Amino acid sequence: MERDTEIDRRIAQHLRRLRTERGWSLDELGRRTGISRASLSRLENAEVSATAGVLGRLCAAFELPLSRLIHWAEDDFTPMLRAADQPVWTDPDTGFQRRSVSPPANGLAGEALLCTLKPATCLTYDQPPRQGLEHHLLLFEGQLFVTADGQTHTLQSGDCLRYRLFGPSVFATTADRGASYVLFLV
Repeated sequence: MERDTEIDRRIAQHLRRLRTERGWSLDELGRRTGISRASLSRLENAEVSATAGVLGRLCAAFELPLSRLIHWAEDDFTPMLRAADQPVWTDPDTGFQRRSVSPPANGLAGEALLCTLKPATCLTYDQPPRQGLEHHLLLFEGQLFVTADGQTHTLQSGDCLRYRLFGPSVFATTADRGASYVLFLV
């Protein structure tokens, strides 16, 4: 799978900016995330692509949704974001793909993501980026198992699951079916 070095570079710049704005050293960020200082340095220098699990731990430390980390929120608000301009991030380990379809805006809370999981994929997040983060997940295609707050929900095409995150979460597909869904974050 070919790396998108531009998105890696943007994520790296955003990670460094977030860390320095808080006055954290790489060691401090490592303590907060459980990620080694060397790995964090390689991420900030865009030498490696972060996985969904690593980005999830970073988001929890920075208390922001993954899409904000990936989509370097800008001050200017543009009400429409053309499909060609929507940032797409792909997890280098699993092939999980998420497209930020909402225009970036610091002053607005909600955002929409178009996500695709391949068959036999399991994404685990140790904690939410923000306690009580509200999700609305609309499954377009396939089958998806979502575990939040210890309860597993099985979604089929057309199903919508609404929940708030307070602890670990898991998104999983079966060996023979992937999933495509829209995730609305509030």
